[in-house]
Amino acid sequence: MKFGQKWTWFASTLQTLLLAIFLAAVLRWGVAEPRYIPSGSMLPTLQLGDRLVVEKISHYWRDWQRGDIVVFAPPPALVSQGYRPENVLIKRVVALAGETVQVQQGQVWVNGLPLGEPYVAEAADYTWGPAMVPAGCLLVLGDNRNASNDSHIWGFLDERLILGRAWVRFWPWPLHGYATIPWVNGMLLGLGIPLLG
Repeated sequence: MKFGQKWTWFASTLQTLLLAIFLAAVLRWGVAEPRYIPSGSMLPTLQLGDRLVVEKISHYWRDWQRGDIVVFAPPPALVSQGYRPENVLIKRVVALAGETVQVQQGQVWVNGLPLGEPYVAEAADYTWGPAMVPAGCLLVLGDNRNASNDSHIWGFLDERLILGRAWVRFWPWPLHGYATIPWVNGMLLGLGIPLLG
């Protein structure tokens, strides 16, 4: 290969590499990013060490919904307790703005009706509410109700703190047998940045 051909190949390869790095950075910053689960606050739905992709764009055309698993920056109440602002948490949306919610005798009640929650590890051993979720906020709880630092402790979650929805779990794969992909709340649920419980 002549010098001119080598230079052309090198320039083309460098251009492709730089474009790939740029696109990966844009995707991670604005569309989706990997995270991993370092705590048991979302057991049994999410296990310690699970790795998932958090998508960051669907909230532009789809409102937050009860049952969504959301990733968010720590609210001010947690930051004042020493949580680092760059760390994020993951919880399930239980109540939406304008709804009245309470936890009583292990059951979550929304607008006076019991909430069916087949994903909960065990019934809550605390009482909370009743309270109306303010505009622009959500009530979020961990699926492992009795081992989760969530809205029943620090209050409602401001929607502006939400980074995205848990979308697809890409690790762990099944160790043997047919390679099924686990689905959570109608979405696939990861190598990434830790989520605090």
